[in-house]
Amino acid sequence: MYTPGTAPLVFEVDGVRFGCALCIEANFPELFAEYERLDVDCVLLSVMVDDAARAVVGQAYGTLYSYWIGYSVPAQFSATVPSGIVAPGGRWLARCPGDGRPALAVADIDLGTADTDIEIAVRHARPWRRLARAGLYDGRIVQGDARSDTRTLF
Repeated sequence: MYTPGTAPLVFEVDGVRFGCALCIEANFPELFAEYERLDVDCVLLSVMVDDAARAVVGQAYGTLYSYWIGYSVPAQFSATVPSGIVAPGGRWLARCPGDGRPALAVADIDLGTADTDIEIAVRHARPWRRLARAGLYDGRIVQGDARSDTRTLF
């Protein structure tokens, strides 16, 4: 086994920034939020469990943070969820077969893509979320509104 991480791990290849996460780290959304803050383009998530929900969580991170996810599992778990690559926005771009045999999923990480789903996620959704988190709507919060302040009634 590996020693648990204590900090995000980021490296760059040909102008593409990667982050790495191992298995149980999929359960720590703050790590994936930190990778977004560090402006990674893709997080490589390797897991060693036969758990369909873990793949859904990985796919959700690709959607929430608008980056690619490289999801890998051992071939013997592929019948439950095969390895694959998730695009920013959450669509699976490539999947290995679910037949228990070793395989590779391959997809281009093209930062300048014209693919509509990816382009919207990377160039529109990601910057908008950053603005929203930085206080874009703070000036529109109404203080002292009984309809908003009373949370025990309809």
